[in-house]
Amino acid sequence: MAIKLENVGIAVRDLNAAIAFFTDLGLSVMGRATVSGDWTETAVGLDGNHANIVMLATPDGQGQLELFEYIHPDAIERDPVVPNEIGMHRVAFSVDDIDEALAVAARHGCYPLRGVANYEGVYKLTYVRGPSDIIVMLAQELKEEPASN
Repeated sequence: MAIKLENVGIAVRDLNAAIAFFTDLGLSVMGRATVSGDWTETAVGLDGNHANIVMLATPDGQGQLELFEYIHPDAIERDPVVPNEIGMHRVAFSVDDIDEALAVAARHGCYPLRGVANYEGVYKLTYVRGPSDIIVMLAQELKEEPASN
């Protein structure tokens, strides 16, 4: 059986704010729609399912996020997740400049949970609390500088 990851779906409280955040990070909008009806009720398992959705793609075309804002039934607010909580944990992105990505996040009021870490000289990485309290990991691979002659 062949399998590939189609997308990661995330419910948000403010779809436009989430779109602004993720497009500023570099994702692009593939499409927007409002969905409802029998097929959505069956697929999602919620009576009266009705939501505004957007599909976003990473610049390399390999990753997709589906964000949805519920019209019905009402969205259920919970306390923000923490990194060791069971369930949906985070969405992670490789970036070529973590400082630039953090500046983009800050423009949306989104900041690291603690700071930027250096993982064994291989990656600089951090967890950011994004829109709708989504944990977003940003990681920059550190390139080894060529030796000088």
